Amino acid sequence: MAAAVAAVATASRRRLPPRAGWLPTLQSVRHAKAVTRHRRVMHFERQKLMAVTEYIAPKPAIPPRCLPPPLQPPKEESGLARLLRQEVQEVFQTNRMIAICQNVNLSAEDKLLMRHQLRKHTIWVKVFPNEVLKPFLAESKFRMLLPLLVGHNMLLVSPEPKAKEMLRILKTVPFLPLLGGCIDNTILSYQGFVKYSKLRPLSGFQGELVGGLGFPASQTHALLQHQPRWLATLLDQYLRQQREGEAAAPTPRASPQEESGTVDPEPPKGS
Repeated sequence: MAAAVAAVATASRRRLPPRAGWLPTLQSVRHAKAVTRHRRVMHFERQKLMAVTEYIAPKPAIPPRCLPPPLQPPKEESGLARLLRQEVQEVFQTNRMIAICQNVNLSAEDKLLMRHQLRKHTIWVKVFPNEVLKPFLAESKFRMLLPLLVGHNMLLVSPEPKAKEMLRILKTVPFLPLLGGCIDNTILSYQGFVKYSKLRPLSGFQGELVGGLGFPASQTHALLQHQPRWLATLLDQYLRQQREGEAAAPTPRASPQEESGTVDPEPPKGS
């Protein structure tokens, strides 16, 4: 009975908050070990000794910034870089028109629509990293295009110089600026592309050239044939006049002896 009363009193005492000014009879105290990892303060005499005996490296005769940079081993070109380099070389060799545009952040729908419109005129969109494109241009005849490769770029290539169609499509995408490019190995700026698009097609110039070269030849041929034709015309007229004169002249009548059939034989020439 006494044990039960003591248990109930203990439980009620635990539930009730402690009274002000009252401390529990039992307290848990954590005994921590002394920390010995702190750096001990060096003695003053030892500090002076260490400062006096500190090693001071001699200054180099030539400042390091004046020395040439150390040689670095050449980086091996990866297989993907070689493949992209071959593709870039093929693009510049097989296409007559190459235009460089700034690759801005267009939506996927706008890019797809632009690619479809350009593909109708056999104009293809190519994107290469500058790490592959710049070394190729630096070693080729297109090195003047290097200043245009700033940031992300896009190439518009075509086997035929269709600058007029390309500019008409790019006008519908004002956020895609044309920086420049080349047509038939001739470097052109944006204004150069605009002026080239205003020219007539090459077939018209070729027709005019063929006509200009063929006219003197035809004129020379006509002059050479004029005299023989005139001579043939005169001879024909002369023969016609001869036939008309013979037809108009009277035929001579036959003698009576010729009509009767008695004609004296001619004497021999020797008698």
